[in-house]
Amino acid sequence: MKEVVAGIDIGGTNIVFGLVDRDGEILADGVLTTSDYPEFPEYVAAQVKGIKDLLAINSGLKLISIGIGAPNANYYKGTIELAPNLSWKGIIPLGAAISELSRVPVTVTNDANAAAVGEMIFGGAKNMKDFIVLTLGTGLGSGIVVNRQIVYGYTGFAGEIGHLTVVPGGRICGCGKQGHLETYASATGLVRTVSELLGTMRNDTPLRDIAPAKLSSKMVANYAQQNDPVALRAIEYTAELLGLGIINSIAFSSPEAIFLFGGLAQAGEMLLEPVRHYVDKNIMPIFRGTCKIIPSAIPENTAAVLGAAALAWNERS
Repeated sequence: MKEVVAGIDIGGTNIVFGLVDRDGEILADGVLTTSDYPEFPEYVAAQVKGIKDLLAINSGLKLISIGIGAPNANYYKGTIELAPNLSWKGIIPLGAAISELSRVPVTVTNDANAAAVGEMIFGGAKNMKDFIVLTLGTGLGSGIVVNRQIVYGYTGFAGEIGHLTVVPGGRICGCGKQGHLETYASATGLVRTVSELLGTMRNDTPLRDIAPAKLSSKMVANYAQQNDPVALRAIEYTAELLGLGIINSIAFSSPEAIFLFGGLAQAGEMLLEPVRHYVDKNIMPIFRGTCKIIPSAIPENTAAVLGAAALAWNERS
């Protein structure tokens, strides 16, 4: 029988999962709606049933392990701890519960760490020892790899680059503190920057006709490609602050590459080019030119499942 692992990505809206072989091919996949399972035991039962259903309709596969990417996940304990966007409150014994019902080992980490392992096993970091993945979505997540090991730190929560302070006394972050990188260099941060610029710039722009709740980072990037002055300035400012976060990251771990992934990264070279400019301009000379800043090599539509699956495969290597 062919050995496979299950990769699970738990999000605030959907839980995607799939069966993945050692080469990174997703052989079967499924999805659960997170809000359908307000009680944790109900979710565990549905999740294990979903995996078993995939195995039942794909004969010849043997499940040997499960990897899970989840918000506020603690790799050491296999728990989700105080996740603000999930209905399961407190400290949730995710790994132990899934393992008990599925009868296979389970490894748990946060989604950005899973993305980093996915990049290392299946993506652009296959031949790298030291690199960082930044996930630029609603927030800014990060997975730091040193000598092909994820950096977890003493508590299991190390590597929160999104919560570096880049503007003292700046924007309020979802964590309650001020001026953190993710409030500027994320999809949400870009939209906040546009809203602020519309109050200070007098240029004509169709962005003024879009309700703030309807505005997305993709719209801003599209207008920037049309040389809209407000959108261009917003991208430039975002790149400057993201560059500052990257400079700090390079200084402490000297990675070979920093991979950008997620909604904001879809802006491509429009974002990457000014980010590289600000990094090159402001970084210590000893680090200049040593770190590539490049897009993730894993397709976004498969990244969540592949990252979680890579976590499971990596534990067996």
